[in-house]
Amino acid sequence: MTTWHEDVLQGGFESCELDLGTDAEGDVVATLVRGPAPVNRPTFVPWPRARRVAENTDVLYVHGWSDYFFQKHLAQFWRNEGAQFYALDLRKYGRSIRPGNTLGYVDNLATYDADIDAAIEAMGPRTGRRLVLMGHSTGGLTLSLWAARHPKNFDVLVLNSPWLEYQLSGAARAAIKPALGVSARFDPKAPMPSIDFGFYTRTVSKKFDGEWDVNLDWRPDRGFPVRPGWLNAILTGHAHVAAGLNIEAPVFVMLSTRSLLVPRWTPEMARADVAIDVDIVARRAINLGTNVTIRRIPDAMHDIFLSGKPVRTHAFDALRTWVRGNLEAPNA
Repeated sequence: MTTWHEDVLQGGFESCELDLGTDAEGDVVATLVRGPAPVNRPTFVPWPRARRVAENTDVLYVHGWSDYFFQKHLAQFWRNEGAQFYALDLRKYGRSIRPGNTLGYVDNLATYDADIDAAIEAMGPRTGRRLVLMGHSTGGLTLSLWAARHPKNFDVLVLNSPWLEYQLSGAARAAIKPALGVSARFDPKAPMPSIDFGFYTRTVSKKFDGEWDVNLDWRPDRGFPVRPGWLNAILTGHAHVAAGLNIEAPVFVMLSTRSLLVPRWTPEMARADVAIDVDIVARRAINLGTNVTIRRIPDAMHDIFLSGKPVRTHAFDALRTWVRGNLEAPNA
């Protein structure tokens, strides 16, 4: 039985723990967050009533690497459009971290099928309700792979700066993967040299130059240590995307118009993606399926919906327009 309690975000947000059994490190859980409470709407609406674009809809959001769900305004957007919003902190991330966990670690992205399936079950009966999957960065990669394996279990897929390809191109990925595979077999959890300079956190966190309250215990300023087993799983996922996922449901890919992948801080990083090569990802996105829309958002950061207010307002408008045209009426 699912037991909900007040979430750390408060303000009408609740969360529940999803028991996923044990692994070599001990107990494993995922955490499902829902909310906030719906905004009061006027009792009188002129006829014909303007239908909100996401009525009779559930949204399941999955975060990226070294991350967790804290984007309350994203949840409020979906609630205002009539949806019930849920977010999943995957095993060994955020609310789901337990003593002894290797933070963020899996050696196969299909492991997260259990987390996603448990979340959808906890969300309740699907009869007459649509399901929007929404993923950011590695969460976008994870959900894309899940969607390809479960084509009948969702309605549309929305990807916010998904990490669909290695930064240095598919050829570079193919070149490094054999050596990485050896490390993944013999010492899969050995920390690799960090290449995260903390610039992205600097653009996001209110403790630095950003505007958002971020728990730096759950989202360290320089990210979790990268480990060979995990990186090998990511590159394997990239290879699957490169081969083509053949997703038939509508897919909406949102990306910044530019990346800024340099080793020295500049304020311009608040108006660019500092985590992935957006042009490489844009080219790779067409391999997701047969109905893919790519929307580039000027001046957007890696998490587009954490960008400056004018940018994220533009992004929300683009998302609303696309959803209106692609989310079909649910079956009775």
